[in-house]
Formats: sequence, structure tokens, C-alpha cells
Amino acid sequence: MQKVIQRAATARKQAQSKAFRARKANERIERMDRTRTRKDYNSALMSNIKGAQQARWDDYYKKDLAPMRDAGDRPHTFGAADSVLLHPPALPKNKRRKHILFAAGDRVCVIRGRDKGKINEITQVNKESETVIVKDTNLTEVVVPEWAKDAMGISQDVMTQPLPISMDDVRHVVAVEDGDLTRDCIVEHAYAGPPHFERPSYSQLPRYTRYVSGTGMVIPWPHEAEPGKEVYESDTRGPEVAEASWVPTLDSPPFPSSVIDELRNKYSRFRTRHDPEYVKAKVMEEYRQEYLKSQSLLTPKGEKRALSAAKGVKAKQSRLDENGNVIMDQSTNDFINQFMSMNVKSEVKKADIYSATKESN
Repeated sequence: MQKVIQRAATARKQAQSKAFRARKANERIERMDRTRTRKDYNSALMSNIKGAQQARWDDYYKKDLAPMRDAGDRPHTFGAADSVLLHPPALPKNKRRKHILFAAGDRVCVIRGRDKGKINEITQVNKESETVIVKDTNLTEVVVPEWAKDAMGISQDVMTQPLPISMDDVRHVVAVEDGDLTRDCIVEHAYAGPPHFERPSYSQLPRYTRYVSGTGMVIPWPHEAEPGKEVYESDTRGPEVAEASWVPTLDSPPFPSSVIDELRNKYSRFRTRHDPEYVKAKVMEEYRQEYLKSQSLLTPKGEKRALSAAKGVKAKQSRLDENGNVIMDQSTNDFINQFMSMNVKSEVKKADIYSATKESN
């Protein structure tokens, strides 16, 4: 069973490593796309600025000798902006706002740019680039690409489109009641906070609430109309769907156990919960493997060698005393005693010779 657990843990770790590498690869691709989009956007923007500067310089210094820029290969697109300016580059995720306080339908006031002071409704919000499109504001003529003409059936070369405006360049406009008088006020700072609401599935509004900083006044979200749905004869009625036809209890499972195999892969390598029968079979298999390892299959020659080795070990154990020391046999004791007695005799003889020599001197 430990092998099954280890296999699931290894598979999970490998899947996590694979997902981590895939996420890093996707982040690298997104970063490259953002860089390319930002480069194209800045190139189109600087091209318009430099073209306008050159046109002003030619008109001021060359006067009647200035080139006719509304002729040649672009007679109908002179002065029109590139369509790249309609799609600002997305910001990195770590630099985006935590809460987007603008939504389609909000009344806002432009505080920077050529349309400074204009008040109108937001028609589109781009959370990735943190820009908004305000109705009839920041209008410009945009060159229609050839592929767009074929795809959308447009015959003209330029179209008037509102360019996106940064969220830093617009402010909310809210109606404030002052007695019997209601007037529009521009909100300098706003923030998001609780309570958080449950929105319908079709809603595009955030769950949090908007407040005016310093006053705590709520900025209401714009109203969203419920999209119309076509009802057919075979559709289930709403009250029947909302009615609770089954109440779960602790006595019976919510569905048969065989349905679990249909909901999740029974043979998945990531599975960590197993059936009791499967666990019991795995445990018995482990016991069987341990038993087989303890049993050795020997030939007659091998059995003879094993028996001889066992007898040798037993004989060796019989020659040891209770302290584990080897017990010497009688022949060894006789040899040691004989050797020691011979040494004693030689030492006595040497001592007698030494004493006799000393007396003679």
C-alpha cells in the first residue's frame, strides 16, 4: 500500500512541476506579447506625433512650397490615426488595480486631454489596459484595415471612433441632493469596500460597493437589464426548478457508490482514497511478498551446504562459555602446561649457573 501512496505523491509532484513550467512558459509568452503590443502602440503614437510636427514645420517654413499630403497614395486617409490606437497594450497583472471602480453606464467627466470637462456615459471598460471608452468623447478618424473591410463589409477608408481614455483621466459624476436641489458633483477620490453582493449570472458588475472618499457616500452601480430569454414548450418552469425535490440525510448516500466511478477516474494515478476491498487486497499482497522473501528455494546441493553451515555454527556455539570466550580443549591445555614447565626449568638452570659463576669470582 505504501507503493500506491508513494506513486500518487510522485504523480502529484510531477504534475505540479509540469504545471509550474507551463505557467512560466505562458507568462513568458504573455510578456513577449505585451512588449510587442506596447512597441506597436508606441510606434503608431510617435508616428502620428512626428507626422504632425513635420506638417507644422512644412506649413510654417515652406508655405506654398509645402508638399500636398492629401494626395498621392493616401488621398482619403490623410490625418487619420492607425487602428492600433484603438487597442492599448495590457498592463502586467502585478501593476493592475485591485478594484475597478468604473462600469459601463457610469457618468464620468474627462479631466485631461482635448475633451477636458466633457461629461458622458461609459460604453466600454477594458480591465486589462485600465482604459474606458466614453460616448462621443475623444473622437478621431481611424484608418480601416483591408482585412476589416472584407470581414465587416466596410466600403469607406476611414471611420470616426472614440479612442480609449485612461482611468486616471476620468472621474465619477454623481447626483447629490442638497435639500430640494439635485446637482452633479465630480468625485475626486473613491474606494471599494463591503458589503459584497451576489450578482446574477449574466451580470458584469463587481460584487463590492463603491464609496466617495471622506464622506462614506455610496456610488451606485448602473442598472443592468436582464437579457431576454426565449421560452419553449419543453422548458422546465421556474417554480419547478426552484422546488427542493430531494433532501439529503445522513442515513443514505446522495447517489449510488457506482456513480462515483463515473464522476472521477477510478484508475487515476492521483487517486488517494481507495475502496476498502482494494486496500485489503493490497495489504494481503504485501504480506504474501514478505512471506515469499522469507522463503528461499534451494536445490539438494544448496540444502546440504545450508545444513553443513548450520552444523558449523552450532558446533562453534558449543565451544563458547557463558561469557562468549572459547573453551580450550585438553590437548591445548597440556601443551601450554608443558611449555610453561620447560620455561621454568630453564630459568632455574640459568639462575644456578649465574650464582656459581659469582661465587668463583
